[in-house]
Amino acid sequence: MKISMFDDRIEISSPGSLLPDISVEEYLNGQISVFRNPIISNIFFRLNYIEKLGTGIRRINEAYHESLVKPKYRVFENSILVILPVFNSYLDLSEKENEIVKCLNKHQLLTRNQLDKMIGFHKAKTNRVLKKLLEKDMIVKNGKGKTTKYQLKK
Repeated sequence: MKISMFDDRIEISSPGSLLPDISVEEYLNGQISVFRNPIISNIFFRLNYIEKLGTGIRRINEAYHESLVKPKYRVFENSILVILPVFNSYLDLSEKENEIVKCLNKHQLLTRNQLDKMIGFHKAKTNRVLKKLLEKDMIVKNGKGKTTKYQLKK
């Protein structure tokens, strides 16, 4: 296992693939857990090295339930990567910036006009807030003119 810490996220890379009986969807939803080595898992549990068996993904998802940014999971053929955003990376946002981030988090990709209608800002105000979010490297701008769309940076 490899753990990498960054200012805005923690990445946990675990070698090995999912067991054949578990689908990616079941893994990501935390629905099912099968231990590679149940004897070692039980020993670690009894020694209090692990708190609960097979509840990690579900507990991560619950911890980020109210968060503006969600964890990302990448399941590869021979490894699994879990990316956990740091909670405090959005604490320095203004109320208006938070409103736009919440909309982009919910709808993924929106035009400025769509944001105006959802939040109730006028064009100039939305543009100012979007510019600040771009400067803070929180969002990405795609396209030009009226078809320009914004999304949260991944």
